[in-house]
Amino acid sequence: MATTLLIVLTVGLASQWLAWRVGLPAIVILIASGLLLGPVTGVIPPSESPQQLNALIGMGVAIILFEGGMYLKLRELRDTGHGVVRLVLLGPPLAWLLASAAAYYIGGLDWPVAIVTGAILVVTGPTVIMPLLRQARLNKDSASLLKWEAIANDPVGVLLAVLSFQYFTTHGATLAESAWNLGLSVVTGLIVGGAGGWFVGQLYRRGAVPVHLKAPILMVLVLILYWASNQVRPEAGLLSVTLMGLVIGNMKLVEREALRSFEENLATVLLSMLFIIIPAQLGLRHLELIDGRAIAFVLVLMFVVRPATIFTIMAFAPVRRTDKLLLGWIAPRGIVAAATAGLFGPALMDAGYPDAEKLLPILFLVIFATVLSHGLSIGRLSRGLGLAAAESNGLLIVGASDFSIALAQALQKLNIDV
Repeated sequence: MATTLLIVLTVGLASQWLAWRVGLPAIVILIASGLLLGPVTGVIPPSESPQQLNALIGMGVAIILFEGGMYLKLRELRDTGHGVVRLVLLGPPLAWLLASAAAYYIGGLDWPVAIVTGAILVVTGPTVIMPLLRQARLNKDSASLLKWEAIANDPVGVLLAVLSFQYFTTHGATLAESAWNLGLSVVTGLIVGGAGGWFVGQLYRRGAVPVHLKAPILMVLVLILYWASNQVRPEAGLLSVTLMGLVIGNMKLVEREALRSFEENLATVLLSMLFIIIPAQLGLRHLELIDGRAIAFVLVLMFVVRPATIFTIMAFAPVRRTDKLLLGWIAPRGIVAAATAGLFGPALMDAGYPDAEKLLPILFLVIFATVLSHGLSIGRLSRGLGLAAAESNGLLIVGASDFSIALAQALQKLNIDV
């Protein structure tokens, strides 16, 4: 176990470094490394206790979503609120409907598996979007739309997947009962996450925790809140921790940037591990399930479902046409989609749906295709639409002290505009 963990950590961070060197999205190289270490070479064997593995994956995703929630600024809604509301409230149901239909008619999946697949594909990964935004240098409003959709829709997609899964696997369950359970999960997540975030923020603001313990204690509190929410309502935990991050991130705590930096570094390590561990659980038989219909489904998802969803929900919205075009193309999937597929695929098979064996390989094909195509095209597309700076504008130094003048001269020698 210790050897496997060391291999995963080493290969994961080495993949991140390699992605930086060659200019590719990190997740592409991480997935390739996971497939190489898992089904190809067998260095990482399939887990003998998938339930424990899923629990660990869930906690890792919880920390990643909490860190994403801390990046959401409520003041951004003043300029992009109309678009964000449509992306968060109207986007998921329509994307679920269209993706489910495509999975059935194009991908050839049975309706129960297709509906769960459509729910999972509602999400767009913040773990992918955030690095792409930094890479593309998008303007504030365009970046805000993509960021809010990616972070806010992740727990929504998981809850829709839970609703679908429970409806098809619980004996005698009705649609009304499943919808009621979904509503309870949402209310639980909102109450627990909101109250928990406010309470922790107040403790930190009043100095109840020493500075050197604030970041580690916050990480543990995130996991406790995630676990407690799931005990009240299944799968409410991801929504709780996302809202907790949103509340703490907007409380203007003195140590907010230090906390966010710690969580960001931790999320990078977790992401590196998860995107190797999850694909490593695939076998060669899973890869053989990727056929022409699966590839056609991915293409329809990217070129039909996503644009149709965006242009429908954004009709007559006070959002620039260029932003609509960007949103209609950029929708990479990330770790939440992979983790959810890894959880519900085997469970659906156990419940008597053999088509669910295709769920995980199809989701990885979606992740690989969207991350690669969107990651390589976002910079050129955003600049072509006039939504991003063509190049860095240099550095602005406010003040003319001896130190700042010496710093400016040193930077100019390095060909940095000052």
